[in-house]
Amino acid sequence: MTTAPTGVPGHVPLVHLLRDGLVEGVHHGSVVVLAPDGSVLFRAGDADTACYPRSAAKPIQAVAMARLGLSVPAHLLALAAASHSGEPFHLAGAECLLESCGAAESELGNPAALPYDPVERDRWVAAGRPARKLAHNCSGKHAAMLHTARMHGWSTVDYLEPDHPLQRAIADTVQDLSGEEIAHTAADGCGAPLFAVSLRGLTAAIGRIAGAPDGTPDALVARAIRAHPEHVAGTRRDVAALMKAVPGLIAKDGFEAVQVAALPDGTAIGVKIADGADRARLPVTLAALAAAGVDPDLLAPFAPRDLTVTGELGRAHDRRNQP
Repeated sequence: MTTAPTGVPGHVPLVHLLRDGLVEGVHHGSVVVLAPDGSVLFRAGDADTACYPRSAAKPIQAVAMARLGLSVPAHLLALAAASHSGEPFHLAGAECLLESCGAAESELGNPAALPYDPVERDRWVAAGRPARKLAHNCSGKHAAMLHTARMHGWSTVDYLEPDHPLQRAIADTVQDLSGEEIAHTAADGCGAPLFAVSLRGLTAAIGRIAGAPDGTPDALVARAIRAHPEHVAGTRRDVAALMKAVPGLIAKDGFEAVQVAALPDGTAIGVKIADGADRARLPVTLAALAAAGVDPDLLAPFAPRDLTVTGELGRAHDRRNQP
């Protein structure tokens, strides 16, 4: 098992922002497409230097908890892998996870926040409601972590410490699914340990989850994500809409413009935009999915008009779009 090197990634230009045909902005990044056996089908930029997966790691964290015996209805398992929008059904689900293990909102280790979705946030503010831990986009994951810890009789006050049994199990799962040693450990914005691996390793992990054999904990997580994409994101989020549009797709976005997605056979894509600009994430994701064999007609409704994918990835996407 190797460890991804740390340092400045060798990102390349991936997206052009156009205004009346003139390039106004350029987004650099890296992208990789892996076959089900983990071999590289396409790569641009640097897929081998360590990076933070941010919330794109949540399906892996959910798999770790499922392997530890977390057994909840599918929509709540999907919520355990979510960066949710803060819609009422998300908060109700997180509350259900807490109630089912006898935990309280105050025990959540994530900070208080307003809903992530702008529509929900505006409604929240207009109603004069204060920030709540339950409204944080990671509350489903944290509620599932509390549930898993209580199920095993582990302490919960320190469940976010890297040496807690829960977090050690998650680290082991990251290494198992990515095929890499963890290169660096930090704290994510929600307070949970954040384990750095390469973009290739992260992509391999999501591919293994998507292609996991039926009946395994990994396959249960993949099935939950496929069945409940709105619980993983929200009713107004592109990642949920993509999963509904592409049969069998599982997908997860993360802050700083990280994106992973995988087809049922384990073919997987990974994207990292260097400057963290979310507007560049979607067009590169669409081009990578086309390079992975997804019908471009399924992806066309999501394509932004003013952003063009450049280089060989753009050419591969154009070839896929030709009759």
